[in-house]
Parts: sequence; structure tokens; C-alpha cells
Amino acid sequence: RVGIVGAGAIAQVAHMPVLRKLKGVEVVAICDADGAKARALAGRSGIGAAFTDIEELLEFGKVDVVVVCTPNHLHEAHAISALAAGAHVLVERPIALSAAGVSRVLKAAERYRRTLHVAMNHRFRNDVQAVRGFLAGGELGTLSAIRAGWHVFRAARQQLGWRSRKAESGGGAMMDLGLPMLDLALWIGGNSAVERVTARLDHAKGSGAVCDAGAAYLQCADGPDIFVEVSWRHVGAGEHTWLDVRGAKGSASISPLRVFKELHGTPVDVTPTGAASRENAFTASYRSEWAYFLAAVRGEVTVEPPEDQVQLVRVLEAIYRSADERREVKL
Repeated sequence: RVGIVGAGAIAQVAHMPVLRKLKGVEVVAICDADGAKARALAGRSGIGAAFTDIEELLEFGKVDVVVVCTPNHLHEAHAISALAAGAHVLVERPIALSAAGVSRVLKAAERYRRTLHVAMNHRFRNDVQAVRGFLAGGELGTLSAIRAGWHVFRAARQQLGWRSRKAESGGGAMMDLGLPMLDLALWIGGNSAVERVTARLDHAKGSGAVCDAGAAYLQCADGPDIFVEVSWRHVGAGEHTWLDVRGAKGSASISPLRVFKELHGTPVDVTPTGAASRENAFTASYRSEWAYFLAAVRGEVTVEPPEDQVQLVRVLEAIYRSADERREVKL
């Protein structure tokens, strides 16, 4: 029995289409501060109950799992409330707006012995999984560098909604697009400790405007250097997401998937081939993520708490500090 907290776009576009098709899963309640929106979505989707407060959902919804899809600044409080009520929690990224907040949520999951998972769906992409397989097998050699980025075009600032307000989002494009790409780069690179961060962020016009583009360079203690670039104002053929890894014996990239290895002194294309799925990569990644999370909830797989998210948010904090102070920041 699943309860959804937050009736916005990510709930409607990413989670609900997947949950409707999963066996043994029923969305029984939805909650949103906008009661009319919650009731309308419940009516269209055949969800039995709609609430305007998470405490009501937790008291009356009798849910086993809660998925938190509210604005960023509410994630910490909502996740802790759901865990305290005995629900397993899948929370949209980030878990919290500060490293200390992430630690508080992790401690709550440990205290109440519930499964906590953060929705980093890019990890579950088929192309990312293929690249990780090559890395895990040592086929690309020791990693020296990872480049990643995400560019989108947003014509109207009002389309951003709460994401354009720092108090609610925690930042702009770097938080929105950079955080998941940083997570992906750190995860695929082995979660090495980050030692130094240098960043530059560009801000839209207007008092208090959040960043709408920027770049960050991370130097790791015993892992690859990482460079991430983001933009909300990309002008091009379409949305652009990339991840490129460079190793001593080969290289790989996604969007599209390409893998090269050095064989007998010559670069050889060893990109896996196979039947393409009819399901788009976005939906497929969320479906795989939900399957993984539910297997953990049912005790079918053993998963580690997402403690790597403490370093991730600490790195985000260092990125914003580096950009504000125009200097390198040591962690």
C-alpha cells in the first residue's frame, strides 16, 4: 500500500505511471497542500483517499510505503514523519537541503528500522548499468576522469515554480540538474572522497535569483577528477544529458551508449548491442528503481543505507560556497 506525498509533475509523470503497472502494489492515498489538486488527481487515477496534510495520510491511509514528491525544502521533514510512522520511504532527490539534514533522515531510518531510498533514477538507466559493468570488470582500467552534464531549455521562468526560489529549492540549476549528475559521477567512480571543489555559477537577472547555469570541478583523494556542467538556458536541438568516463584501458559514454577498449594497440568499439526497448529511458529507469526499492522493502535484496548522500550534499554546499567566494574550497 503506497501513499504519495506531493501531487506535482514528478509524481504524475514519473512515479504514478510506473506504480500502476507494478504487481502487488496499490496506490491508496495521495496528499498535497492543494486539496483540489489532490482530489482531482485521486479521482482521475482511482486513488481511494486524498489528504491535505501528511500526518492525516499517515494516520488514516494505512500505508506501507510513502514516496515523497514535495518541494526540496520539505523532503527532510516529510521523510522523517513517514519513517516515524512505520513506513518505508522513497524520497525524491535531495534527501535534505543540508548534509546535517541528510544525516538526520538516515538516523531516523536506522532508529525506526525502515528502508530509505533516494530517487536517483539515472543510476538505473540501461546505458549507465552497461558502463558500470565494464568498470566493475576492470575492462576500462583505472578511471582518471569523468565528465557529466545536463542542459535543458526553459523559455519561461514561471515554469520553474518553486525551483526558482532558493528557500524552497536550495539552489537553482546546479541543485536541480547538477545534483543527480554529480551523484551519478561519484557513484560510477566508486564514491571516492572529494578533497577540493572549484565552481562558477551564472545567475539570472533579478534580486535573489538562483543560478541558471554553471560548472564545477571536483578533485578526489583516490579516484577520478570530475567535471559537471549544467544549464537551464540551453539553446539547441533538444535536452542534452551526458556522462563520459576515461580510463587507462578505454572509455565510455551514454546518450548514446558507446564503449571503446584498447585491444592489441588499437581502439576497438565494444559497445553492447541488443534489441531496443519500446519503453523510453526515463520511464524504464523509474520502473527499475521501484523494482529495486520494493525488493529491498520485501527483504529480497540487502541494501546499504544511502550514506553517500551526506558527501553529495556536502559537495553541493562546497560548490555554492566556491562560487560565492570565487575560490577553491577544501572539504
